[in-house]
Amino acid sequence: MTADLRRLALTVLQPGYEGTTPPDWLRRALGEGLGGAVLFARNRPDAAHVRELRAANPEVIVAIDEEGGTVTRLEVETGSSFPGNRALGVVDDVKLTERVGRQIGRMLAEADITLDYAPSADVNSNPANPVIGVRSFGPAPDLVARHTVAYVAGIQGAGVAACAKHFPGHGDTTTDSHLALPAVHASAESLAERDLPPFRAAIEAGVQSIMCGHLLIPALDPGTPSTFSRAILTELLRDELGFEGMLVTDAIEMEAVAAMYPPGEIAVRALGAGADAICVGLTTEEGLNEITGAIVAAVRDGVLPEERLAEAAARVRALSGWYARQAARREQAVADVDPGVGLDAARAALTVTGTARLTRPPLVIEVNTRFSKAVDPSMPTGLTAELTRLLPGTERVRLEPGGELPPMGEPEATRAPEDEAPSHGGRPVVLVVHDAARHAWVRDRVAQAVRSRPDTIVVDTGIPDVPSGAAHLATHGVSRVSARAAAEWLTR
Repeated sequence: MTADLRRLALTVLQPGYEGTTPPDWLRRALGEGLGGAVLFARNRPDAAHVRELRAANPEVIVAIDEEGGTVTRLEVETGSSFPGNRALGVVDDVKLTERVGRQIGRMLAEADITLDYAPSADVNSNPANPVIGVRSFGPAPDLVARHTVAYVAGIQGAGVAACAKHFPGHGDTTTDSHLALPAVHASAESLAERDLPPFRAAIEAGVQSIMCGHLLIPALDPGTPSTFSRAILTELLRDELGFEGMLVTDAIEMEAVAAMYPPGEIAVRALGAGADAICVGLTTEEGLNEITGAIVAAVRDGVLPEERLAEAAARVRALSGWYARQAARREQAVADVDPGVGLDAARAALTVTGTARLTRPPLVIEVNTRFSKAVDPSMPTGLTAELTRLLPGTERVRLEPGGELPPMGEPEATRAPEDEAPSHGGRPVVLVVHDAARHAWVRDRVAQAVRSRPDTIVVDTGIPDVPSGAAHLATHGVSRVSARAAAEWLTR
């Protein structure tokens, strides 16, 4: 019984790990029945890496966060080839969204990755949201619902499982669940009308997986975070919405839940509430054994019914089986190259106010507001690189949070021809910001720059503020193609 229980417990775990090759302890666990693994940029994921995982367990669910835009694991060094959800929502062309989803699925199919923890089906109803923002298709339920469906169709049409997240909706929060437990203070009626429609639509569209968010939602469960709430995960998601696929938790090392319980207890409570798979974003051999042991002990002590664990393991195996049956779709998707779709989407999403253009190398001031912990810290905004490609000699200054603007000099038109400009003075100025509307100090720097240099060009890569400057460009996302679309417009 103990061996069978251990195999069931291993089946429901999806751990992440350090290193660019799977460590020996992970290989051993896969051989003993570990059901999943999650890859991050730190692993340098590619087809060769995945082959090593599958050599140890051919049925392993290999998962990854490949949303496009700000959240990419496969293209973190260069920036994503796709502009992200907010940009797709701005364009509001569901056929385009499906094409983007299919090409992301194509990348994953080439690497033999089973499950994409995407799309974000959250309705970004709170402009102050620090972690969803441009990862959402937008602030309206119907918009988010139709693009969630299109994205799921694209990913799964390429033979890779999609995962709608973060159930029951992370859009109306002002706290990043990586750092603390967010609360959603909305009525049950409001949640049903605003936050649930994208998940209902995804379920009706046949999404293979859903990820629950670490959220406290008093209207649905007054004292229990959603990750541990049977009322939310079973009564709402399963019984009311009718979801029959695999339900995975958000990473359990996130402080929203990690501050409450040790990893093993988090896993037991989540499984008891109705989760089928436990995402452990980063762990070790000791950590994996601790969680596995806690699940086995909970079953033996009668805390977690064995039937519940067996049901969860069966759903994990069902998703693995679905993936195995999609080989022909993946083969077709790999051959279906649509190389320009990401740039097409980024160009269509670009929102411009003003007419200023660049005719010579500018000074680019990157105002670093720091992305959320969902975004790899090495993710580039990309605009400086793209402008340098088009205008060699472009210079960059990076402004850390709270920092002061560098001397920018006077516009070239106001200097006498005989005046020699200082190193930065007189150059065109491009101010790159992210989510300026959320950061008072960033708004202050934008206002200061525009006062000092009315010819300043402002590029906002997040949820934009009221346009200002000689030209204001909103890319609605951070990606290589979004940067290229902005740079092209500025230099054409």
